[in-house]
Amino acid sequence: MDNSHYPRIGLALSGGVSRGPAHIGVLNVLAREDIPIDCVAGVSAGSIIGAAFCAGIPLEEMNELAQKIGWRRVARPVWPRRGFLSFKKLERFLVELIGDLDFQQLKIPFVVVATNLLSGEPVVLQEGRVATAVHASCAVPGFIEPVERDGLLLGDGGVSCNLPGKQVRALGADYVIGVDLMQPHLRRRIGPFRFGAMALETLIQRSGGGLESADCLIQPALAGFNSLNFGRAQFLIERGELAAQQQRDAILAALNERLDFHLPLLSPVPDTPVPSA
Repeated sequence: MDNSHYPRIGLALSGGVSRGPAHIGVLNVLAREDIPIDCVAGVSAGSIIGAAFCAGIPLEEMNELAQKIGWRRVARPVWPRRGFLSFKKLERFLVELIGDLDFQQLKIPFVVVATNLLSGEPVVLQEGRVATAVHASCAVPGFIEPVERDGLLLGDGGVSCNLPGKQVRALGADYVIGVDLMQPHLRRRIGPFRFGAMALETLIQRSGGGLESADCLIQPALAGFNSLNFGRAQFLIERGELAAQQQRDAILAALNERLDFHLPLLSPVPDTPVPSA
């Protein structure tokens, strides 16, 4: 695909805890279809996948690595003063994977969205250490210790903005592909708590208005999937691929339409008079 005249394509990757490998499935399809990604914004699990992708980690390696990630690799128990678990191991894991990079060193423009836990407002992180920003965006309040950065107490970006479509558009994206891993589901086995659990999922999914900010919304069929289960990476990748493939024609049609709109009109070449003999 000739990208020289294409609109800038942005990818917004939502949170979803262990559902993150579904993002890799979407990336697999976009790569196969030669759809270029010019900038990325990530929240929570989406920030992990986004950081690896923007650092240039090959998709083949990301697919393999997804099979090996579990709680023991990213978390450790701590004294429950600010949380029950620490994600400092996640930060070290990311440094081992991509290097101790600053945002300016990434190959593709990237931002991470976290939440200011004292004000409830989203915080866009696009400077400094990538691994620390990802750590902050993944720190689920009440369970994972928050991250102190630039005088702020930061936690999971999904609290304030679970799908960062507006943030990736601010990077200059003309066309935003959003990947939403949160599908609220009524779990009948947990009795009356099922309504509260579904309401919480709905609040997270719609936080920040990201669903409405995407030009194309890819939603892998994950309703009812246990988001704490790290043992189903291949299943999640396949679900991501299927959902992206279902949106393939719509994405290509929209890009071609915008391509036609952006191309300058060519002025007709005037006829060259033929010199008389």
